[in-house]
Amino acid sequence: MVRDGYLYGLTLLAVAAVLYFLTQGWIWPLIPILLAGFFLWFFRDPNRAIPQGEGLIVSPADGKLTAIERVVTPSGESLRLSIFLSVFNVHVNRSPVSGTLRDVRYQKGEFLNALNPESAEKNEQNLVVVDSEDGHEVSFKQIAGLLARRIVFNPKAGDRVERGERIGMIKFGSRVDVVMPGYAELRVKKGDIVKGGSTVLAHIPDLVAEPMLAELEVETLV
Repeated sequence: MVRDGYLYGLTLLAVAAVLYFLTQGWIWPLIPILLAGFFLWFFRDPNRAIPQGEGLIVSPADGKLTAIERVVTPSGESLRLSIFLSVFNVHVNRSPVSGTLRDVRYQKGEFLNALNPESAEKNEQNLVVVDSEDGHEVSFKQIAGLLARRIVFNPKAGDRVERGERIGMIKFGSRVDVVMPGYAELRVKKGDIVKGGSTVLAHIPDLVAEPMLAELEVETLV
């Protein structure tokens, strides 16, 4: 369980004890007891079996895959997958690949509904760029939702992370976007329910980047 769960849960149980002492009844203490149970459940952090193998990209979050889009980034054509987290999902986030964090960029913002496309640009968010050990750039963005008011991210730029490693969380409803090379082979489809650290989103084939680079060099020379 995430530490916040114990903090909120124990605090509310203490409030319930005080209310019981003051009222000598269970009607008023029942409210903080129920809230304590919710927070202890919400901040759960289950262990996950991390898939092994080269070129695998796993989901950084639990939730529903709401969009798969082809976008143009400074690195070229990419695939962007959007995962929506409701209040019923586990909110611990994990690294989609093993590698080194090239950039970690936090941005304050609004709290639009995470299902709103504009939330990717306007909401509070944290962008993380990973240089994977397979030689590919994979990034993901933690986006606060309508209820979320705090994004947590523990590593810093320059740190190494492992595939499926816990790296932070977004409190309450939120969204996580994953951007990967456009030549990645998807293993999921829109509408799928995914689990952080264990669901394989895509596989990057071996020796894909090298032929593309060689072709580009030939075209440039000609």
